[in-house]
Amino acid sequence: MSFVVVTGAGATARATANQFADSGERVRQLTRSGAGVNHPLVERLATDVTDADRLTELTKGARVLVNCAIPAYDRWATEVPPMATALLTAVERTGAGYVMLGNTYGYGHVAGPITEDLPMAATTVKGTVRARMWLDALAADEAGRARVTEVRAGAFLGAGAISGYTLFVPGPVLAGEVAGYPGDLDVAHSWAYTEDVARTLVAASRDDRAWGRAWHAPVTSTLSVRALTTRLAELAGVPEPTLTRIHAGQLTAMAAETPLFAELLEMLYSTEHPHLLDATYTEAMLGVHPTPLDTVLRETVDALRTVEAAG
Repeated sequence: MSFVVVTGAGATARATANQFADSGERVRQLTRSGAGVNHPLVERLATDVTDADRLTELTKGARVLVNCAIPAYDRWATEVPPMATALLTAVERTGAGYVMLGNTYGYGHVAGPITEDLPMAATTVKGTVRARMWLDALAADEAGRARVTEVRAGAFLGAGAISGYTLFVPGPVLAGEVAGYPGDLDVAHSWAYTEDVARTLVAASRDDRAWGRAWHAPVTSTLSVRALTTRLAELAGVPEPTLTRIHAGQLTAMAAETPLFAELLEMLYSTEHPHLLDATYTEAMLGVHPTPLDTVLRETVDALRTVEAAG
């Protein structure tokens, strides 16, 4: 019986593994620690995803490999290239379809709606890494060595989602504290629900029209950070939030103690200007549609409160 391989243990990886398994497909989830989804159809294995030979062994017989793994934010430049090479090697050797979870970094700064047909024009280190990962995979597809596609998402929302917003804002707001955000608080931004992103990954893996091109995950909201947070506070039943903007100089000072903050500096263009994805083609072709924002925010709040209560 065929199966699917899902790499990674983040919120989108877990949602993807769950959705495949809930639909009846067997899943082999590969993570560094061996953690993953607790489901009777999910086999969890500890694996180094930079090991092409081991990945090949574990992908043999798979219908598709869905990569949701990504190194720590401050190690992209050194760790993404060997990971990308190993993943592409594994699908070339085995014939499994290759579905990549990506983001918008490869486009660089875009004034206006971001569509999937825009060229890779990254101007940052992390954007260049992301663009190279996709372009190498696309070249393999065009040469007939593999079948590849990429699903690109905006900033993540949902239970366990990791994004600049989820790291900086909801926790302090629920605690009644001032929340800082590295970007303009009042520009429109595309937000992606992890479950919607997972649905797009699953749908792309099952549609022959998906290969050889990229897709945008559905956008659950284009509210500004201020408007989004106001709605989150309303649904949580907490006082109106107090937000402050974290500027580049402040990030630089914060990075002196926590170097990871330095990684946000080159990406400020994506939070200081409108950042809007057009996902109409995905909705029309793959039939995946966004979950209502209130549903997503309630889940986000409930998850944070559960973690707080357990801690």
